[in-house]
Amino acid sequence: MPIQVFGGKDGGQQMNIYTVEEIIKIKKSLGISVKYLSEISSVPEGTIQKILNGSTGQPRYGTMKKLTDALRQAAGNNAAAYSFPEEKIGSGQDSGQGSGMAKEPAAAYNAIPKVDNPYGNKMQGEYTVEDYLALPDDHRYELIDGVIYEMASPTSNHQEIAGYLYYRLMTCAEEHHMTCRPYIAPLDVQLDKDNRTMVQPDVIICCDRSMNIGPRLFGAPDFLAEVLSPSSRARDMFLKLNKYRTAGVREYWLIDPKQRKVIVYRFDI
Repeated sequence: MPIQVFGGKDGGQQMNIYTVEEIIKIKKSLGISVKYLSEISSVPEGTIQKILNGSTGQPRYGTMKKLTDALRQAAGNNAAAYSFPEEKIGSGQDSGQGSGMAKEPAAAYNAIPKVDNPYGNKMQGEYTVEDYLALPDDHRYELIDGVIYEMASPTSNHQEIAGYLYYRLMTCAEEHHMTCRPYIAPLDVQLDKDNRTMVQPDVIICCDRSMNIGPRLFGAPDFLAEVLSPSSRARDMFLKLNKYRTAGVREYWLIDPKQRKVIVYRFDI
């Protein structure tokens, strides 16, 4: 349902913009922090916080439109298949219902993942590396800013691309006697050196050998590559792009088999 807002040119009539509840659900599904939402919408962090926690009971039209436009642009630019049909929001028709983990649908992004309480008294956003390490071994997961994401099994095409890239990188490293070493998933990377994030990139290059502490890499590698798939496309193109950039990764590749292209991000220039 659209929200009634005040202070716009339409005299307070209902406009087709997201409600506060919808903004919260979409923000969580994309993994957007309040700080980043502020950056892409030009709405001050304090204003967003007041809207989301209910302190502002009647948000202005201009503010809500900025937030709506920013979320739609973020989803459209970074997850082309992602859509937010109004009848699905909050309907419980998402793939994560009952699991408590932030899941992305395997076929298309047409619903907001349900975020609830899977373990003990913790909510999504409160999980730690210790919780992550205690998860069952029969599935793969990632922990990003305290949110647990369950990862779908990779396809044969996905594995072929990742494996070939790893092979070429390893061949180059050995031929040139390089200190930098490539790695391939599944390998845990404690990206921010904190207890809130643990990722498993598809292909990795790490030049600092001290980061290899045995069970995982501790810190931001020099190079990361992700092979896009329907189950992780939004996370790889948006959430992890921002995480890798801010963590200190120097170069990030997004390999898109469907479009037959590689998107290269250089963060060190």
